[in-house]
Amino acid sequence: MATTPAISEEILAKYEPVIGLEVHVQLLTVSKIFCSCSTRFGDPPNTNVCPVCLGMPGVLPVLNRKAVEFGTLAAMALSCRVNETSIFARKNYFYPDLPKGYQISQYDKPLAEHGFIEIDINGGRKRIGITRLHLEEDAGKSLHEGFPDAATRTAIDLNRTGVPLAEIVSEPDMRSPEEAYQYLTRLKEIILYTGVSDCNMEEGSLRCDANISVRPRGQKEFGTKTEVKNVNSFRFIKQALEYEIERHVGVLESGERVTQETRLFNAHEGRTYGMRSKEQAHDYRYFPEPDLLPLVVDEKWQAQIRAGLPELPEARRERMIKEYGITAGDAYTLTATRALADQFESAAKAAKNPKRVANLVQSELMGRLKARSLELDQSPISMAGVAASADLVESGMISGKMLKDLYDLSFERGKDFPVVYQEEGRPEQSRDTSALEKLADELIAANPKQVEQYRAGKKTMIGFFVGQIMKASKGQANPQLVNEVMTKKLEGR
Repeated sequence: MATTPAISEEILAKYEPVIGLEVHVQLLTVSKIFCSCSTRFGDPPNTNVCPVCLGMPGVLPVLNRKAVEFGTLAAMALSCRVNETSIFARKNYFYPDLPKGYQISQYDKPLAEHGFIEIDINGGRKRIGITRLHLEEDAGKSLHEGFPDAATRTAIDLNRTGVPLAEIVSEPDMRSPEEAYQYLTRLKEIILYTGVSDCNMEEGSLRCDANISVRPRGQKEFGTKTEVKNVNSFRFIKQALEYEIERHVGVLESGERVTQETRLFNAHEGRTYGMRSKEQAHDYRYFPEPDLLPLVVDEKWQAQIRAGLPELPEARRERMIKEYGITAGDAYTLTATRALADQFESAAKAAKNPKRVANLVQSELMGRLKARSLELDQSPISMAGVAASADLVESGMISGKMLKDLYDLSFERGKDFPVVYQEEGRPEQSRDTSALEKLADELIAANPKQVEQYRAGKKTMIGFFVGQIMKASKGQANPQLVNEVMTKKLEGR
């Protein structure tokens, strides 16, 4: 893997990175932002197009109301101020996948401004500002490989042209690639909770451009920035930033100047390459879109949209910790997606002990999923199944050992826990006191030294005897009953 010339930690420490991110989120509408063409991914190339999104002469754009509502909902979830009036503009540039020769976007009067995201970093909290969230149409897609003549020709698929995007621009508040990674992770989590996008990076539903500069520590003025375009994973974004920081520092330490430019990240080589000089805003010759009226999202409409704002993951985690007595780790796992959190809460409300449900997810379910490279939504055991198993353990009907065996069978058969429990004849823990008393007598006779230790005051020895009985019963005995019987026998009652 190619890297920059080695820069020592001592030299790197002399400089402070300054990072800002521009994230494009595809809104989950059925049709495009200014026409009725489908936004469906994977259709044959150039089939979801019409004169409007192709920019034919004489056509007029019509704004998609659902795109506005989705963009506004995302802005509210990111604590942005939604502007009552915003303006669409034409962003002029020439590229093969932009058939109109301009992109309809928003410039000086965006849909929303002044939001923030809080991240956990270095054991504390840090607020990353969001400059703006604006609506725009996507461009098409240039394809450079996979065709017989790909070495000399570029193929163009215009299905994506006109798909609605929310562009979320951060303040340059991040000071490390790790902070950028945490910001993106949190942003994606929030957007997924709102339901306005599926954030599928493989399909291009979430794309990120990273702006990076470095400056001597203590200097207030920003250094010259470069932009890394369209990196398709958070891990690669982090790697690209790490590479660029070292490259910038290397350039400055050699006495040269960083060139303001747009660069591309090569994931195979782990390095960036120059693509073109970086445009300034005036290079795009923005001017108001003459075919669209100002967008007005008044207080009444904002209130209607705000009513659809779900409880966001951070607030939900805090509430669930208090309400169900679960740990912070359990809360993070169980709020990984809105659907999972909904399932857990539904199960927790019906379960005898919500904390046990959470514990079983972490201790029994997650390990089996990881061993099989499965996600939670691929689990054969549903959250309701976990709750049912938790109730059986809670009531003493089955032991922990029996639960483990039944979970293993559920994964082997690909069936939910209650189904396997019924198939196995509803196995229950043994509560046969006479059989347990016989086992206890045999243990006492066979282990006089341990009995003496217990009766001399070492009460922890009870664990030895209980363990031996549970082993002898193959986990079928009720642990609480075993404890009671063994204690009585040892104390001569």
